[in-house]
Amino acid sequence: MPAGHSTSVRGRQLISELRRLREAAGMTQADVAERLDWHHTKVFRIETGRTSPHPNDVRTLLGLYGVIEESDQNALIQLARNARKHGWWYAYRDILPSHYQVYIGLESEAASIRSFELAVVPGLLQTRDYARALMTSGPLELDHDEIERRVEVRMTRQKILDAPDRPQLWVILDEAVLHRPVGGREVLCAQIRRLLEASEQAKITIQVLPFRLGAHPGMIGPFTVLGFPQPSDLDVVYMETIAGNMYVDEAGEVGHYATAFDHLRAEALNVRDTRDMLNAALQELKCSVKGGS
Repeated sequence: MPAGHSTSVRGRQLISELRRLREAAGMTQADVAERLDWHHTKVFRIETGRTSPHPNDVRTLLGLYGVIEESDQNALIQLARNARKHGWWYAYRDILPSHYQVYIGLESEAASIRSFELAVVPGLLQTRDYARALMTSGPLELDHDEIERRVEVRMTRQKILDAPDRPQLWVILDEAVLHRPVGGREVLCAQIRRLLEASEQAKITIQVLPFRLGAHPGMIGPFTVLGFPQPSDLDVVYMETIAGNMYVDEAGEVGHYATAFDHLRAEALNVRDTRDMLNAALQELKCSVKGGS
């Protein structure tokens, strides 16, 4: 993630402002480290989000950069305090990779979430059994307790969809997702019902890309675009891979993914036809008739 590994929008804002102030003062990272008698990597680690600066360090930097207005100093020092606060996921830090903690932190503050998936239902809409089946068959060899804790993390993430300020969630699924029996037929049946229920909720849109479409812009792989409330907070693209997870937050690159998503939702089935396809999938699977159909 070019802008750093900060787990919150506040952290990204602080990093951006500290970098801007240093550049406005005409100083390099090495200049700052020398003037403050800091280790030569400390400024680099702060500006890349690899470490959260202590409020006292922020105060020192502001003095060096010539920020003399008390209101400006207090605002940035408070931002530093807020950025160091731990989210609920901190309690799971022993089982969560750092990149996943970053994603949860950004997701929790997003105003919009646009997600395209080729093979699985996105985590925010997974049922508990579906999530468990994915983790059990995933590339990591996890014991039972770790799987259950990771499932709990995924279920807790979903609470943002019930919040008063919940994000706008727009999900596009390849039709393959509806036919891959993750966890077996009954688990898939329950998952498709969950998608039907979610499609009726405010601020959630679900579309399916049918097989008959052929090639489409998303065939290169799944991705998620996170958008934030403040116009100054750049969107972030997140992609999961076996080798590691990737973030993109350079405006030009993010724009490519945003354009791809726009093309995908233009080519996907509309909401009504998507619901018809979900119901057809339930019938094809001979799922028992219960809520959401």
